[in-house]
Amino acid sequence: MDEARGTTGPGGTKGPSPGPDDPAFPSHRAPRCRSLDALDAQVIRCRACPRLVAWREEVAATKRAAYREWEYWGRPVPGFGPPDAALAVVGLAPAAHGGNRTGRMFTGDASGDFLFKALHQVGLASQAQATHAGDGLELRGVRLAAPVHCAPPDNKPTPGERDNCRPWLAAELDLLSPGLRTVVVLGAFGWQALLPVLAAAGWQVPRPRPGFGHGVHVTLAAADDGRPPLHLLGCYHPSHRNTATGRLTLAMLVEVFREAAHLSGL
Repeated sequence: MDEARGTTGPGGTKGPSPGPDDPAFPSHRAPRCRSLDALDAQVIRCRACPRLVAWREEVAATKRAAYREWEYWGRPVPGFGPPDAALAVVGLAPAAHGGNRTGRMFTGDASGDFLFKALHQVGLASQAQATHAGDGLELRGVRLAAPVHCAPPDNKPTPGERDNCRPWLAAELDLLSPGLRTVVVLGAFGWQALLPVLAAAGWQVPRPRPGFGHGVHVTLAAADDGRPPLHLLGCYHPSHRNTATGRLTLAMLVEVFREAAHLSGL
């Protein structure tokens, strides 16, 4: 874990660093992390959004009847996947009784079941099911990330909560950037949240910004540091509503990941 650093105030004096309850905690801490392990350790400490903190902890205390024997994670959920991933998958936020329960992104709910089944079919996941953090699942060349790290009420984070959390995702993508080739974005919220993050992380996002759609493919040039272009793919979110109505089928999701794997050299 990176050591705490003071902030420089008037006259060059150092003051205390923002604590985990401070809205400035993500923007202060995230850029100082030099590894994904260090970043994840700081994400887990974050309490910058009071509404999300109250909700995630209430859910962890009251639980769902089916999981009454579980000890819920009840904290921000960090990204999941190897530090040299060539492909990132960006969703929305942890589910109240999914990632907020298991402590691992996209694990323990119907959306995750659908996602991991597709990743397994393409050879990007070691198994088709994800039930808990110690279930043996390994991702191959893929990192799962989210614009918001805490489970939000009704799966709807506010714009302010999204913006508070943005530095974590920007730092995560920057740390992945030496090998990152492709990002699959699940849903319109993730797409809208990601574009300014990519711009902050050093890729050229066109104006007007490209709109979200299933199957959309946008190629972003790196700003000025010699990195290769980044492929951005849009995909409907594997929410229960989308999968139950057939708006997103398993075959459609597998097709997106096959293309992403090809573009990423996986």
